[in-house]
Amino acid sequence: MADPRGFLKVRERELPLNRPVSLRLLDYREVHADLPPDPVMLERQAGRCMDCGVPFCHRTCPLGNLCPEWNDLVWRDQWGEAIERLHATNNFPEFTGRVCPALCEAGCVLGVSSPPVTIKNIEVSIIDRAFADGLVTPRIPTRLTGYTVAVVGSGPSGLAAAQQLTRAGHTVAVYERDDKIGGLLRYGIPDFKLDKAHIDRRLAQMEAEGTRFRTSTQIGRDIAWDDLHQRYDAVVIAVGSTRPRDLPLPGRDLAGIHFAKPYLTQSNRAAGGEDVADQVTATGKRVIVIGGGDTGSDCVGTALRQGAESVTSLEILPHPPQERPHTQPWPTYPAIHRVSTSHEEGGHREYSVVSLEFVGPDHVKALRVADARRDDAGRFVPVHGTERDLPADLVLIAMGFVGPEAATATDQLGLGVTERGTFERAGDYAAGTAGVFVAGDAGRGQSLIVWAIAEGRSCAAAVDTYLQGVTHLPAPIRADERPIAL
Repeated sequence: MADPRGFLKVRERELPLNRPVSLRLLDYREVHADLPPDPVMLERQAGRCMDCGVPFCHRTCPLGNLCPEWNDLVWRDQWGEAIERLHATNNFPEFTGRVCPALCEAGCVLGVSSPPVTIKNIEVSIIDRAFADGLVTPRIPTRLTGYTVAVVGSGPSGLAAAQQLTRAGHTVAVYERDDKIGGLLRYGIPDFKLDKAHIDRRLAQMEAEGTRFRTSTQIGRDIAWDDLHQRYDAVVIAVGSTRPRDLPLPGRDLAGIHFAKPYLTQSNRAAGGEDVADQVTATGKRVIVIGGGDTGSDCVGTALRQGAESVTSLEILPHPPQERPHTQPWPTYPAIHRVSTSHEEGGHREYSVVSLEFVGPDHVKALRVADARRDDAGRFVPVHGTERDLPADLVLIAMGFVGPEAATATDQLGLGVTERGTFERAGDYAAGTAGVFVAGDAGRGQSLIVWAIAEGRSCAAAVDTYLQGVTHLPAPIRADERPIAL
């Protein structure tokens, strides 16, 4: 463990400063200050990790991250050993250390009575220093098995599965329908949260290890699913959950109403220097974002950088409490009021609001809303007499996703679909067709990056077992395992 009395000597959490709002709104660079981490501060915070006996951070994190071990190593200034322990459970800590909501911190035993250890910041500091010090090198397999695996989808789940299977000695090809690898990491998360250089340097490692990437290839259209199945010894479907939840209200067909994901994708492409034809921007517009989750927050930050006149976020749920409610005891991940870096930058948030109608006539001019309450069946219904119009020139629907685009795979491979719209699969990630496996949001439904990476790693172990009869790859979770931290 780290300092035995560290949690008594250092009571408060310390985190590095973000760049000033006035500066970061001028560009799409990451909001975190461009400064090397303060080693003294990191040592102090790592030293707060307790000898808690049962470290719940292990289990609230789907990856089973060994947080106490690398906290101790950081406290001892043993950074090389720290990155080894971090990589033992997580292929991509540079991603989780930036965009994960830190389920581990919700389960930190110190958090029962004090602010939890700054696990997420320590994690990202370890991996960033490891890259800077040249400690992240290709792990090339010592032998090849002769088996081939196709991974369809290059988000965090697909990339994790591909890297694990490549390191096991299989020949792995990753197919991506977009022109660049990364999936949601590349085109769904804005650069100010995840600079794409972090993706590119990890992909360079994977290519050096032997993973092959095939971009601009949509399976089911450019290559039939059954053809792919015949070409490869195993197929991993990791296409994510990409069908957006719609809001079918009167006036939905008016101009100026868009889903969040295409809007963010266009912005990411433009921020990367691409020419985007007919790009939807928020410049000079009154913007309403429907949905209060991470995607909605990303829309807020993007719209503010594009020079929106105003940005209003709407959430149908009530305003969450500031402190952990008694109905969500430790170590669950509590639904409390959180302020993202995008919400720090401006805009207005409204809670308990239900949308009623998009007001036109041709282009959206307003969104008619009302206060929301729950009826006896638990549904949100409008409160009579609270109707009002919110002026809007651009409305972004960020209400989550309802499953993968499954039609071609079900037709060509005979895969089943659950009532939730995801692919049917067994606890070992196997789909209904021999040699076909499903990992990540395509099977679990819309979830978090840590669940995606954990499923990719576990699915890789299942594929390796299918091909060789035995595996030495770690399998942190089963496909039917549900989170305890949410």
